[in-house]
Amino acid sequence: MSVDTVPGRGGLFRHADFRRLFLAHGVSQLGAQVTYLALPLVAITYLHASTFEIGVLTTLESLAFLVIGLPAGAWCDRMRRRRVLITTDLVRAGALLSIPVAAALGVLSVWQLYTVVLIHGACTVFFDVSGLAFLPSLIGRERLIEGNGKMESARQVALAAGPTLAGFLVEALKAPFALVADAVSYLWSAAWLSRIRAPDVLPPRADRQPLRVEIAEGLRFVLRNPVLRAVAATGAIAVVGISISRAILVLFLVRQLGLTAGTIGLLFSVGSVASIGGAMVTTRLARRLGAPRALIGFCGIAGAGSLLIPLTGNGWALGFLVVGETLQMASIVAYNVTQVSYRQRICPDHLLGRMNATMRFLMWGTTPVGGLLGGVLGTAIGLRPTLWTAGALLVVATLPLVLSPLGPAAVRGDREFLQEPVLLGQKADGEQA
Repeated sequence: MSVDTVPGRGGLFRHADFRRLFLAHGVSQLGAQVTYLALPLVAITYLHASTFEIGVLTTLESLAFLVIGLPAGAWCDRMRRRRVLITTDLVRAGALLSIPVAAALGVLSVWQLYTVVLIHGACTVFFDVSGLAFLPSLIGRERLIEGNGKMESARQVALAAGPTLAGFLVEALKAPFALVADAVSYLWSAAWLSRIRAPDVLPPRADRQPLRVEIAEGLRFVLRNPVLRAVAATGAIAVVGISISRAILVLFLVRQLGLTAGTIGLLFSVGSVASIGGAMVTTRLARRLGAPRALIGFCGIAGAGSLLIPLTGNGWALGFLVVGETLQMASIVAYNVTQVSYRQRICPDHLLGRMNATMRFLMWGTTPVGGLLGGVLGTAIGLRPTLWTAGALLVVATLPLVLSPLGPAAVRGDREFLQEPVLLGQKADGEQA
């Protein structure tokens, strides 16, 4: 093993390959924030899309989690993980570049947006599943909390700075052409990933089984673990609520409050700053509170924050959006770092892709439902009542955690719960003890 791949004692930023992964991740996340704001604005201001069409756009962007989420995990466990990361970066860059090109030629349509978000969504599924499986082999399982915390910190910096950058780019270049920034960020990511020196190992062909058998193995591993089941259920409910809100929030701010793209970007950035701290202090909070109390508490605070967002109005009432987004995002970040690190720690390497794909399928597979509901409810009952519905769902999402073994452990104040690699009679290979 070269010095580039040895973590050492000085923190992960002294690990050269982790630095390369961190640089790739951080810049691509910054570019993704441009797309997050610019893409719906392309539909709203450039193509004059309806509320329902915006809901469809949000649904299609996440449909890949539902359609190919499970087989993607099995496929990723059969492939070189770093190669998957680089390939999907390049494809996403090409797909996004087609939008400004079509706009310049005067042929951009909502159907092209639908096609691009489908391609982008499919690539994101493969990228995310491979990335979650790649990190433990790069830094070692004993440093996953630190590694995930640093990676999430980079994402939160992007969430803080990205919307402001996106707002100014959209106003300066117009929405379709602002997407060039995200395409360039994916090319940057691919370049840094290609410089990682750790071996990109191809799993042995002799270990392969039929695809449906491998998918079932990943499902069994997740469903036999009561904590993973609860985390998946909480995620599924919360994602519906978040997706409902995200499908209509920009529309609400533009059409009901009359805000500009620059103002929207600035508000989202201010609301994101505290979430950087959420990623940085997760380890300390989880150690002090114990993981059960931390997970339930983080989830509950996110629900409380989501109930402030529908109170947003003009003037001083814009503060409800800032405070609500701050509470929601900081808590979700801390929650995710804790539960993702636990998942990665207990899962054997050959199952990492399938386990992560199963969890993402169970949680993020509900995103299309939320996106479509956002469009339907926004049209039927109005935008503000739909935001209240989204907030209520985030509050309800805490229940599966409370009703799982995490609930009694939180009451006991058990700080050692979730620290063992094998939990509640489940062997490391996914079989029952």
